[in-house]
This record gives sequence, structure tokens and C-alpha cells, in this order.
Amino acid sequence: MEIISFLVDFILHVDKHLEAFVLNYGLWVYALLFLIVFVETGVVVMPFLPGDSLLFIVGALCGAGLMSYSLAVPILIVAAILGDQCNYSIGRALGPKVFQWESSRFFNRKAFDQAHAFYERYGGVTIILARFMPFIRTFAPFVAGVADMSRGKFSLYNISGALLWVVGICTAGYFFGNLPFVREHLDKIIWGLILVPGLIAIYGGWRASRAERDRAAQLRA
Repeated sequence: MEIISFLVDFILHVDKHLEAFVLNYGLWVYALLFLIVFVETGVVVMPFLPGDSLLFIVGALCGAGLMSYSLAVPILIVAAILGDQCNYSIGRALGPKVFQWESSRFFNRKAFDQAHAFYERYGGVTIILARFMPFIRTFAPFVAGVADMSRGKFSLYNISGALLWVVGICTAGYFFGNLPFVREHLDKIIWGLILVPGLIAIYGGWRASRAERDRAAQLRA
């Protein structure tokens, strides 16, 4: 329970924790950021780590002069690309047997099904779109590996998505993260970065699964 409480507190107050880490440990913050983004995108059992909110706060800290934008962004891009490549490789190694797995403390079956439905609807573009969607982001490369997408095609989507995700959100944080209104309502913005993309992903997955059921019903008729 203490670990869960710490994770919730870290996600919701990532600005305070990250700023304190920068002040106490300096350059080691870049290693921490690499680790968080790599694990969140590369290890299929870690979808709850902060993603969008973390990038926004990194941009804000860069804008405040506490971190280097030219150093943080490339490190985060590399972490995001390598994380997805790792996740894809795991999915490709495990293959279709994953569809037989039940939900457990180490495997979120619902999130996997949503990512798979999203992938079935949008194909390879899911790898790019999923970057902006919590939970789907963690499972999309895994699903692509299970579906046996070619590594070359996956890598193209992976790199494109990582560039858009990291550069886009960090730059937004750089220019807007230190505005008085944003600082005052940062907790609400973080909730928005967590919930809004997640709700969009759930809706997209529901639409895709509903369309699949309708097609199956038509075939049986």
C-alpha cells in the first residue's frame, strides 16, 4: 500500500518531486527520466508510470532554467524509441498465446484488449496515436509485436510517434508551463493529461470492439 500511495503521490505531484530531484542530484535527473520513460513504454506491466505529465513538467523546468532542453529532449526521445522497441520485441516473442492470458496483478487484460481493438481499427498509425494515450501507449507496441507487424514498419511509426510525443509535450511545457495560470492550476492540468487521452482511448477501443462484434454478427446471419 505504501508503494501505491507513493506512486499516486508521485504522478499527481510530479512537478514537486522532479524539481526536488534536480536541486538535490543535478545531472542524475536525466538518468532518472530515461529510466521512467523507458520502463513506462518498454515494460508491459508498468503502464501506470507518468508519461505526458512528466514530459510537460520537464519542459516547464527547462523553461525555468533548471534543466537543459537540448539535453533532456534527445534523451527522452531515445528512451521512448528504445522502450517501444523492447515492448514490441516482447510481444513478438510471446505471439498469439497472449490472447489466452487472464488479467492478473502483472497483466492488465482490459488494457490489452483496448489496445488490440484500437490497433485493429487504426492499424500501424495506432503506434503514433497511442503515444498520447495512457495505458494504450504501453500496450500498443506489445500488440504490434503480437500481431507480427514487420520491424521496419513498426520502427518508422515508433520513431515518428516518439518525436511528436516528446518534442510536442516538452515544448508545450517549455513555453506554457511557467505561466501563472498554469502553475496555479497545474494539478488540474495533470489530471487532464491523464484522464482525457485515456477516455479517448477507451472510447476508441469500445468503438472498434463494437464494430468487430457487428461484423461477426453479420457473418453469422
